[in-house]
Amino acid sequence: MTEPETSILGSTRGKNSGDAFCATNPATGEHLNTFYAPASEAETERSAELAEQASLRLAALSGSEKGKFLRAIADGVDHIVEELVSIMTAETGLPEPRVRGETGRTSGQLRMFADLVEEGSWVDARIDHAIPDRQPIPKPDIRSMLRPIGPVGVFCASNFPLAFSVAGGDTASAFAAGCPVIVKAHHAHPGTALAVGKVVQAAVASCGLPEGTFSLLYGGGRTVGQHLVRHPSLKAVGFTGSRSGGRALFDLAASRPEPIPVYAEMSSVNPIFLLPSALADRGEQIAEGLLGSATLGVGQFCTNPGIVLHDKGELGEKFKNDYAKLMGQSSAAPMLHSGIRDAYGQGVSSLSSRPQIEALNDCGDDRGQGNCDAQAAVFAADAAAFLSDEALSEEIFGPSTLLVGCDGMDQMLEVARNLEGQLTATIFGSKEEIAAAEDLVAILETKAGRLLLNQFPTGVEVCQSIVHGGPYPATADGRSTSVGTAAILRFARPVCYQGFPDEHLPDELRDNNPLGINRLIDGDKA
Repeated sequence: MTEPETSILGSTRGKNSGDAFCATNPATGEHLNTFYAPASEAETERSAELAEQASLRLAALSGSEKGKFLRAIADGVDHIVEELVSIMTAETGLPEPRVRGETGRTSGQLRMFADLVEEGSWVDARIDHAIPDRQPIPKPDIRSMLRPIGPVGVFCASNFPLAFSVAGGDTASAFAAGCPVIVKAHHAHPGTALAVGKVVQAAVASCGLPEGTFSLLYGGGRTVGQHLVRHPSLKAVGFTGSRSGGRALFDLAASRPEPIPVYAEMSSVNPIFLLPSALADRGEQIAEGLLGSATLGVGQFCTNPGIVLHDKGELGEKFKNDYAKLMGQSSAAPMLHSGIRDAYGQGVSSLSSRPQIEALNDCGDDRGQGNCDAQAAVFAADAAAFLSDEALSEEIFGPSTLLVGCDGMDQMLEVARNLEGQLTATIFGSKEEIAAAEDLVAILETKAGRLLLNQFPTGVEVCQSIVHGGPYPATADGRSTSVGTAAILRFARPVCYQGFPDEHLPDELRDNNPLGINRLIDGDKA
């Protein structure tokens, strides 16, 4: 075996621990020939110490300096796209177009945050001038703005090896806020992580930033991940993964002597509500669209629609049969790794074993050459059964759909009220039905971060206004988003300056507004 690759510790690399691992191609079962050594406890400590040492320098960077850094990473990611096509397809089984598309999304969101910090108004600058002669007491000069929270730990997602990983949205938004980042690589795509990690490391050097700006650690979540979250230098965590994994990190962070926030995206079944006119006018079209949405990426999207509610009756039965037939004709495909495939199989098996559940197609257990293939599954239940068994609302991560028949809008509303927090909730219906469904919309506003009308939820537009978050258990903090420019707010906190002379204030708060940003001055926008 050749010498294994090691973690990135600032400007240097870690040492060979002698307990190396390799990735496995889920399409073929082939063990890839590059090995990776887990970080030692001392190396994890070192990455945190370097990050703490870098914090003050990063916090002092101007928006233009942070923008230059983010653009350097984006350019570097684009430059290695051919290398990523080779590595990522082998590690994940994902097709080349997906790799190229995700590369573009990753570099695009880095540039989006560069635009944000270069413009500068995101800091929410607020100025209240002093009123010395105010009665009964004088008013002091008070000014506030958002400042970086400090070192951030980012856990790579299994299902987005680029866009939610080393230089993905969590890392980009933390860098934009002015925070050092320590990334915990995912075991399923370590080579992809290293390729991007080297790009970030090079950007740190070329921009003259302190080496603790970035580190990349290999190792298990129960060892390296937990040790990282416990380290007193860490001030926040970004995570995308399972509910059990996110909750474990949340509980660990809360139990520290100094608790820290964990922004964990965890689980969502993304319910779809089909109103009567939608079934009557375009049931077949919706069934075809639902097929594409539910099987996209072998169902391994956090916005995958797992539960569909529809009226009972003739039209409902036709929709059930049409959709089950379409899903049964879809081809099996490899999931990202054996752990995800095992969990999918367990979820499908558990659901199919319940007496109140009707299995509409047999997804089988032919796992293919790489032991990771999965076939689409469709189940049906009535709303009464759904409401009586909490297990029916649990996420099955993969190409599985539960169709729930309802006796009219009242029962749909009852189901909606009993749903857990979701990333998305979708309604299909006519304008007239939507106007009459105000109660449904109002309930779903309390349940999901993104509401969709006559569109499928898979696919997240990276833009200023997007919300990719939602109430627990969709995320650990329903006030946040992990996509879009508002994601930066997770890694910043408000700081107030009272009585400071103008020359000692940050540029964002000085009277002459040298940066030309939007501010709130004495209650008025300026």
